[in-house]
Amino acid sequence: MTESTENTLPAPSEPARPRERPRKPPEPSLLIGRGDAIRDVIRTAEEVARSGVTVLIEGESGTGKELVARYIHATSPRADKPFIFVNCAALPEHLVEAELFGHVKGAFTDARSDKPGRFMLADGGTLFLDEIGDLPHKGQGDLLRVIEDGAFRMVGGTELMRVDVRIIAATNKDLTEAVAAGKFREDLLYRLQVIPISVPPLRDRAEDIPLLVDAFLDHFAAKHKRRRQTISAEAMQLCQRFSWPGNVRQLRNIIERLVVTCQNSTIEVIDLPVFMRTSDLEAPAFTIRPGMTLAEAEMLLIRQTLIHVTSKREEAARLLGISRRALQYKLKRYGLLDL
Repeated sequence: MTESTENTLPAPSEPARPRERPRKPPEPSLLIGRGDAIRDVIRTAEEVARSGVTVLIEGESGTGKELVARYIHATSPRADKPFIFVNCAALPEHLVEAELFGHVKGAFTDARSDKPGRFMLADGGTLFLDEIGDLPHKGQGDLLRVIEDGAFRMVGGTELMRVDVRIIAATNKDLTEAVAAGKFREDLLYRLQVIPISVPPLRDRAEDIPLLVDAFLDHFAAKHKRRRQTISAEAMQLCQRFSWPGNVRQLRNIIERLVVTCQNSTIEVIDLPVFMRTSDLEAPAFTIRPGMTLAEAEMLLIRQTLIHVTSKREEAARLLGISRRALQYKLKRYGLLDL
């Protein structure tokens, strides 16, 4: 009688486990802050996210316009659909139509196969048109027709294509001035500007800088595997006084540089870039814009006094011609208690 070999077969080897890739630390949200300006942006973004209306995001370069667009998309019913980014300033004029709407095989010399355009790729989701003010004039007309008709044809094609796309545009230019100069179509501006969102420059968000700095310090310490540093009160005050021409993007880059290069556990004024330290010799002015409310003007005056003149509450109250108690009330009202 032969011996059973049932239990002598080699056990199947376990499948090799895939090697886990090290996780990148999540990017910090730049849409954080306690100031009314950024909170208004977030509130408006959340409100429009539920609808499908076209949005125009305005603001200086580096303020985070793309992040606002992505936030709208992520909090909308389209969140599980594509978010397609288009840099209008980088589109050659002769390729705008093909890039936006796609082309069929043989439409032109290099069209060796059908290629979908950005509208088709964004079907069901969001198409983000950055630097819309730099879109060539013909492209403006093509875009207007799609917004009005909801349909287009691929370059070289005859079939009428229809897609469900939510359009968000952004610009760092004054499009009203561009319309007056004949560089931008007025009818397109009206179509894009159904809901306008203005992202404030960082120089008008001094009260938000400590939160942003802390978020960047956390992020880059994890990213570069460095010890989490702190920043001295004096260095933070200088950050709040600086005008930040590159806005949040510039602040982010400088904090990353400091995390990598500063060997001390506390970042001091001497560690900040020379151009920041020298710029502090002249306190910048601030602008009262036509249409600004008295409360907004008062908030700016109080903030600039505490940042550029004196951080002492009693002295600031005396210079502003109000009591210390009144100043404390206004600081709480305007979210400036941390200055």
